[in-house]
This record gives sequence, C-alpha cells and structure tokens, in this order.
Amino acid sequence: MKTALRALLLLCLSTPAFAAESPVGFKTATLPDATHQRPLELVVWYPATSTAQPKLIADNAVFIGALAVPDAPPAAGEHPLVVLSHGYGGNWGKQVWLASALAHQGYIVAAVNHPGTTTKDRSPQAAAQLWLRPADLSRAIDAVLAQPQQFGAVAPTRIAAVGHSLGGWTVMEIAGARFDPELFSRDCAEHPKLGGCIGYQQMNPAATPAGKAQLAADLSDKRITAVVSLDLGLSRGFTSASLAALPVPALVIAGGVPTEDMSPELESADMVKRMPTSSTQYVEISDATHFSFMPICKPGGMALIEESSPGDGMICRDGEGARPRAVIQQQVVALISGFLARASTPGQKTTER
Repeated sequence: MKTALRALLLLCLSTPAFAAESPVGFKTATLPDATHQRPLELVVWYPATSTAQPKLIADNAVFIGALAVPDAPPAAGEHPLVVLSHGYGGNWGKQVWLASALAHQGYIVAAVNHPGTTTKDRSPQAAAQLWLRPADLSRAIDAVLAQPQQFGAVAPTRIAAVGHSLGGWTVMEIAGARFDPELFSRDCAEHPKLGGCIGYQQMNPAATPAGKAQLAADLSDKRITAVVSLDLGLSRGFTSASLAALPVPALVIAGGVPTEDMSPELESADMVKRMPTSSTQYVEISDATHFSFMPICKPGGMALIEESSPGDGMICRDGEGARPRAVIQQQVVALISGFLARASTPGQKTTER
C-alpha cells in the first residue's frame, strides 16, 4: 500500500495537472534523410484543443512518464518553440518532464533521438558524426515550422534550444559556440576522468582530418534566440572567443553535487566564466546530481536498472539529503520558463551569477 501511495505522489508531483482548458498534444514522426543515412525519430508536445483523456507518454517500468493527448488538434495562435537534445546514451524520453511542463505553459516542444548516441542506437559510425547533432535540431525546427496544421504555428523570433549533458554541448553549438578538437584533446590529457573526455574518446569524432574539420566548423542555426544548458559536458573544448561572442542569451544550470566524472567547477561554471556577463545566467543547484535532470524513477526502478546493468542504478539518486527529484525539477522548470520569458523581452537582462 505504501509503495502504491508513493508512486501516486510522485506521479502527481512530476506531471502537470491535466486541465480541460490547457490540454497538451503529442505526435511522433520520422524525418527522412535524402541520403537515407540519418533518419530521425521526432516527437512533439504542443498546446492542443481536445477533450480526450490524456495518456502517459514515455512511461515504463523504471521511469515515470507525462500526460498528453496523442494526435490532438493543435491550439490556435503562434507559440514559442523549444527543441530538446538528450545526453549520450539517452533518448527523447529522458526530458519528458520538462517537455510536458513547457507545453502546458504554451510552448511547442520538439525532441529527436540523435543517431548513434541513444539508448537503443549505439552505432559507432553515427556516434562519431558528433557534428551532426546540432543539424538534427535544425531538422526538427524545419519539420515543425513546415507543419503548423500538425503542431501549431511557431513564433519565429522565439525559438530556443535546451539540452542535457552531451545535449548541452549540442545546444551551445547550435547557438554559436565553436569547438576546438586540439584544445579538447590537450585538456583531456589533464582531466582524463571527466565524463566528457571518456565519452568523446568512445565516439572518436576527430579520428580523421575531415572529421576534425567538421567538428571545428560553425554549426550554428541563426534561428535560435535563446539557449539553456543542463549540466553539460565537453564544454572545455569550446573556444573562449566563440563563448565571449555568443550571440544569444544563455541559461546554464549545473548539478551542484560534484563527482569524479562531472564537476560543475570544471564544466558549467568554467564555461560561464568565458561567456558574456550581460546575457548569461548561471544557477548551480546544490542538491542536484547529473541525473537529477532525468525522469523520476519509480519505486523498484533502481533495482531493475541494477539487475540489467550493475552500477547504473545511481541514475535514480540525487544528492545526499536532497529534496525529491520532482521538487528539483519544478525549480528547473521555473528557472527555464522565467529565463525564456525574459529572453523574449527586449532590454531584459538575464545575468545571475
């Protein structure tokens, strides 16, 4: 009985209350690739008009999902767009809590599974094409803009990118940061235990001169008007010049619980020191870990993870003595929605260090 009550409490905390006046729709699609090498799985949450009962999306034996009405008609009017990028080995469902919350606030939210770096797709060839991750988000923007009858109309001057972990690197790139493979390789020689260095070595995107050049190229999309990084990795490879000249407002949120492979001092906080003070907001959440930005685990979820992948059950834990993950995520949602509202208002500063 206690287990059932706890699960119900977590579900209530982690999913916005479904209201008839503000339903959220949900659609899935596959974005074809002209070369048939990189089709993308796209999912979109959006303000909708529907009286149908919502269903749980991305809910499974381990993680709590979020409510939405599949294939509901979109609401009228223009809406800001947010594109989401998942971390290394993750998938679009890992930020369902954030997508649902923003959609309830009037945002269209689109996410993709990045080939080669998702839960069920670890193709070494696709993973090595790290420079295509920002382009995946651009393709998601193209798809949503092209189908207002499916997802709703987008306000073209309000397109933001939000990413977690390697997704944080991805959205910084699409916002205008530039990566230097040589700089990163030298830095990883000094910090070999950082998770970004370990993942980068596994992907090996700079194995060829062509790959190195593509990784160092300008991967930005000028339609992006704001960017949010959630406990990103690989930030030490960004050039100081590109960070100092970042053309859009940025919110950088870090988990404040340091680990050997993810330290805010060496990643998020270090990056912020090199970014414009007038348009950058930095928040370090003291009781959040790197995994606090992932869905809430169900009772017994940690045991299921440990059974199939010993040691990985840590993704269900937050900091020692931490608030419930649902409460941490409510703080993150409030930070992001407040930042995006200010970023869309001319003359509003976003600095907070």
